[in-house]
Amino acid sequence: MKRDIERRVFSKAIAAAALAILTTSPALAADPFPSKPIRIVVPTVPGGQGDVYTRLVAKKMSERLGQQVVIDNRPGADTLLGTRLVKEAPADGYTLLYQASGISIFPYIKENAGYHQTSKDFTPVGPFSRSTMMLLVGGSHSDKSLADLVARAKAKPGKLSYGHGGTGTPGHIVSEMFLQRAGLDMAGIAYKGNAAAIPDVVAGRTDLVFDAYATSIGMVKEGRLRALGIASSARLPTVPDVPTLAEQGLPGFSYYFWLGLLAPPGLPKDVLAKLSDALQYAVTSDEVSQRFRGDGNEPFWLSPAEFSGYLVKEQAEMGKLAQELKLPKQ
Repeated sequence: MKRDIERRVFSKAIAAAALAILTTSPALAADPFPSKPIRIVVPTVPGGQGDVYTRLVAKKMSERLGQQVVIDNRPGADTLLGTRLVKEAPADGYTLLYQASGISIFPYIKENAGYHQTSKDFTPVGPFSRSTMMLLVGGSHSDKSLADLVARAKAKPGKLSYGHGGTGTPGHIVSEMFLQRAGLDMAGIAYKGNAAAIPDVVAGRTDLVFDAYATSIGMVKEGRLRALGIASSARLPTVPDVPTLAEQGLPGFSYYFWLGLLAPPGLPKDVLAKLSDALQYAVTSDEVSQRFRGDGNEPFWLSPAEFSGYLVKEQAEMGKLAQELKLPKQ
């Protein structure tokens, strides 16, 4: 009898202990984020500006988070291969996506982008860089100013050409915006990346290209390319002699493309807050901000809520532009 009582008492104690463990286990089992390395999927090949900048940002983020932040290059399908991969990944903060402004127009120009609304189908973490583009012609080109180029293009509608790195890329979008505002008719030539268009522009086989400051300034300084204008809202301190397009008959004209981070949809708010904090730490660090400015770019950080609103506005603008320009879906 005594043994039965002791056995029942012991069983109740074990049950109570088990219940206590069960009721408190979520708090005990959940390791504080982050407890392991974080992966940033870069949907391009290694070595491009976006890849290089993301690696720089990842290094600084790891300092803040106390965990390694690694880069996973997943190129393919005009960056959509890696983009779709992240969209379907677990929303735990351990898989992030590097992307750029092109993500806002892809739903309008791709038959199967894999998403519809960037701000809803992903969790916006934040941007880290903002860049503009220069309008470039070959160094031996006959046009010495934007006015020369515009006059010649209007005299020969459809005869002059511009190069770009593919439908929906920043170079393509800003070129079409420029032609629309300037009232010009020029033939577009798509290349496999902006870099592939540069040799033809240098040689005069293609009349112009819009390219990022960082990737073209070397050839401008060498005289192989000539900058006729820049699509920023104000002149860049690094090239003060290059006037803006707004100064040259296109008032209010400006174009910037961002680089930033997104996460799968449904990311917990506390995890998002830590990632946003780490991104801000990286963007405002001397190492990163000085590198960006030296390359003619701007350190650019927004909170997740601000970035979400920014993406909503940008995607609406891109949808309107795609409709106005009658951009076909591919």
